[in-house]
Formats: sequence, C-alpha cells, structure tokens
Amino acid sequence: MSTSKHIDKICCIVLALILLLTCLFANGKQIGIEAVSTSFTYEQTLFDSSAVHTLNIVMDDWDSFLDSCENEEYVNCSVVIDNEAFKDVGIRAKGNTSLSSVAAYGNDRYSFKIEFDHYDNSKTYHGLDKLSLNNIIQDNTYMKDFLCYRMMGTFGASAPLCSFVYITVNGEDWGLYLAVEGVEESFLQRNYGNDYGELYKPDSMSMGGGRGNGNGFDMDDFSSSDKDLSHQNGNFSPDDIPQQNGNFKPDDTPQQNGNFSPDDVPQQNGNSRPGGMRQHGGNFGSGGMAMGSDDVSLIYSDDEYDSYTNVFDNAKTDITDEDKERLIASLKSLNENRNLETTVDIESVIRYFVIHNFVCNFDSYTGSMIHNYYLYEENGQLSMIPWDYNLAFGGFQNETDATALVNYPIDTPVSGGTIESRPMLAWIFNNEEYTELYHEYFETFISQYFDSGYLEELIDSVSEMIAPYVEKDPTKFCTYEEFQTGISTLKEFCLLRAESIAGQLDGSVPSTSEEQEKDSSSLINADDLSISSMGSMGNMGHQRS
Repeated sequence: MSTSKHIDKICCIVLALILLLTCLFANGKQIGIEAVSTSFTYEQTLFDSSAVHTLNIVMDDWDSFLDSCENEEYVNCSVVIDNEAFKDVGIRAKGNTSLSSVAAYGNDRYSFKIEFDHYDNSKTYHGLDKLSLNNIIQDNTYMKDFLCYRMMGTFGASAPLCSFVYITVNGEDWGLYLAVEGVEESFLQRNYGNDYGELYKPDSMSMGGGRGNGNGFDMDDFSSSDKDLSHQNGNFSPDDIPQQNGNFKPDDTPQQNGNFSPDDVPQQNGNSRPGGMRQHGGNFGSGGMAMGSDDVSLIYSDDEYDSYTNVFDNAKTDITDEDKERLIASLKSLNENRNLETTVDIESVIRYFVIHNFVCNFDSYTGSMIHNYYLYEENGQLSMIPWDYNLAFGGFQNETDATALVNYPIDTPVSGGTIESRPMLAWIFNNEEYTELYHEYFETFISQYFDSGYLEELIDSVSEMIAPYVEKDPTKFCTYEEFQTGISTLKEFCLLRAESIAGQLDGSVPSTSEEQEKDSSSLINADDLSISSMGSMGNMGHQRS
C-alpha cells in the first residue's frame, strides 16, 4: 500500500514536469529560449562563397527543354556539383516576367530551380532540398543579390545562403550564375530548427517570384517608358493605370479608403523622391501607384480568411485554420502597435530593414509592387526573410537621379506609399525606443562595413574572383567592360550612400523626404554616378546573337 502511494506521488511529479516542459517549449521564444537550428553539410560545400563552384547539367534534349521553359514544368536531369553527381533531380525555369524578359534579350539564359527531392522525397544535396540558380539579369555587377544576402545574413537577419557557380550543360559552357538556397524546408530547419513555424510569400501579382503568385501582370504595362505615371505635366487618365487583366474600372484602383481622385497621383516636384514622386498618402510612390493589395502590405482589415488570400494562398508550409487565425491575430496586434515584443522578432526585423533600406530596393515590400519578401511566423511572432535583390541599388524602374538615391532618407524609406501603409515597418517609427534602436543598428552597420573598409574589400575580392568567369561567360547579359564599370559604380554608390547615412544619423543630412525637399543643400552629391551602369530594368545591355 505504501509503495502504491509513493508511485502515485512520483507519477504526479513526473506529469507536472512534463506539463512544465511542454509549456516552456511551446512558449520558449517569448521567455528567451531560442530554437536550436540544424546544421547541414551544404553550408560548407556549395555555399562556401570563397570560391566559384562548378555545376554541370546533364540532359538528353536541352534545346527542347529551353523551348518549353516558359511552361515552368519540371523535367528530369542529372547535375554534377563540384564533381559530385546527383541523378534524377527536377529542373525547371523560374520567374514570371523575368522569363519573358530573357526572350527580349534574344537569349535563352533563364533562371532555374532545382528540386533534389522532386522524384524522391529522401534525396537531397547534403541536406539541401531546393536550389535556385539566378541568371543575374539586369545586373551588370553580378553582385547585387550576393551582396544583399551576404549583408543580411552576417548582420543578423535570416537570409538564404548563396555562392557563385559556373554552369555547363552536357560539358559545354553556359554561364556564371548565383546559386541561392531555396527558402523552403532545409532553410527553415537550418534557421529555426526541426520544429519550425509557418512560412508565407505574400504576393498579389506575377512578378518573378515563381508560380502561384498571381497572374496576368505584364511589366511593360508598368514601365515608365510606356506609361507616364509620373505625370510631370499634371494630366491624368484612368487609361494610364496598369491593370492585371487589361481592363480598368474605378473599383480596380488600389485605394485604402476606397476613394480615387486624380489629385491622389503623386506629382513631380524638384527635390522629390527617386522617380520624381512625392508622397501624398495612400499607396502611391515612385513610378506611380502601388500595385499590391492590403493583405500583401500586411494591413489588418478584419478576421475573415478571405481578406488575406494573397498571403494564405502563397503559404510555403502546410497551414491550418488555427494557423490562419493566429496570423490574423498577429497582424491585428501589429497594426494596433500592441504587444510588439511577442508579435514581432524585434531585433531580426530591425536588422533586416537596416540592410534593406541601405540598398534602395524598390522592387520589394517598401516599393510600389509590395512583394519579394517572405513572412515567417512562429507562435504568433513575425519576421521578414529577404528575396530577390537584382534590382537593388536603384535598378527598379530605371531610376536616374543618383543624388536622390544616395541620399534616400532612412526615416521615410517607403517609395510606394506612406510608412503607415507598411505596418511591418511602421512600428519602428511609431515608438521612440525602436526608432533609436533602428538608428543604433544603422550606426553599427556603417561602422562594421564601411569605417572598417570591409565592404570595399569584399567587393574587390569577389569581383577579382568572378572576373575570369564573367569574361568567358558566353550567355552574359552585358559586356565584360560593362561588368567592370558596374563594379566600380557599385562600390562608389555604396561609399557615398554610407557617407550620406552617417550624416543622416548625426543630423548633418536630412533623414526624411520632407526635410530633404525643404533643404537639399547638405545632400551628398552623386551627379557623376550613372545608376544604369549597374544594370536596371530598362537596360537591355549586350544581346547574344
């Protein structure tokens, strides 16, 4: 009888400990317990960025594959990475408008996606399930994506690994690409452990993010060369508004308040933001109106699932109704600036926006398209994961005002609307403590990367490493001389940008668009820089015959 009593007590104690441990792990992040990330061999092999790797695609009918690339359908092939063979993997072209852009170059140099586990769920490359091979389109420097991911990752934001690979097809030279870790299961395990949260890629239009991110959008409809959305002459017509389906009606115009007026279209004014666009509120900005919807802006509207279809339909993990409800609750708290410590991964998100706002990437969450980012949620806490920076450093929409870009204000960094229209950013500026932390991290970034000379040395060493491969690249989008000019322009842009931001932090350079419009006398002069030298949307560059 006494033995039975002791057993009962022991069982009660064990049960209590199990319940306590369950509670701790379920709420670990909120109380300071960090998830244990998983280490994979691919971090030290393919993603050793100190060397250019080799990747040979072995396929019987490569020409037929190229002819069908715009279908984005997987076909079987083998790949040999640094002399290590992987048979029966899936390969397809990736991108949407970027696919048609390749054809405009008179070129078959598509970006590709390789799924090692496409035909066999157990197959990986040293733990990596999916790999993107970026064709480096509209980037004469070959380094925009590389630099941005590298800076994000080393500065404390979760970012995909990347390295340069020289691709051959059936042993024949094809070109120098950037290999990028797929933001899928392996990435999640590496950064957040096996018990990771939910991943989304919010998007309401088809703009190079892969399939499932909207359809029917043509970048030509949005190009300032075809549609004068800057309205320098003050004239406006509804016909000027690009539509996803080619049809226009007033209800299609993305307005937060449902009202539309020609006066809402931002007008050019002397010392305006890049693209000649002033912020007048609403979803407008550089190059015209913002094209994304409220849900991709992460604006809370109500508790209905259907109000967030551009988020939930683009989930990269399997989600349940409980996951949807938790995300909606987090968006509500985010928009109301409540419980931010448990709603946002404060440090990671601020570090993300420090790098993001440095590189002037308007093809993004802070730009007029409002896309090209991943949203990660775990236990109700949100964070951002970077994606697609080939149009950073002013490459989006053919920006030409180098001085405006170099001095782009860090305290009003939204080019396609107001700060309030981007809740994932707005909380930083709605709280003095977080604004100060944002400035502190910017100071740290400038000190670590520029005062030390690190970034300049990195650009020099990487450009020296890849130069021979660029020179022999038979499918490149630019000439070797354009590559060299692009590198020198990129380095000068970064140095001038760092100088301006240091001034914005100490008050010697205005840090908001309003202040810069009132007084441009202290801006860092960059008139000698040609932004298009780094590559841009309208720069068709060298075309292969």
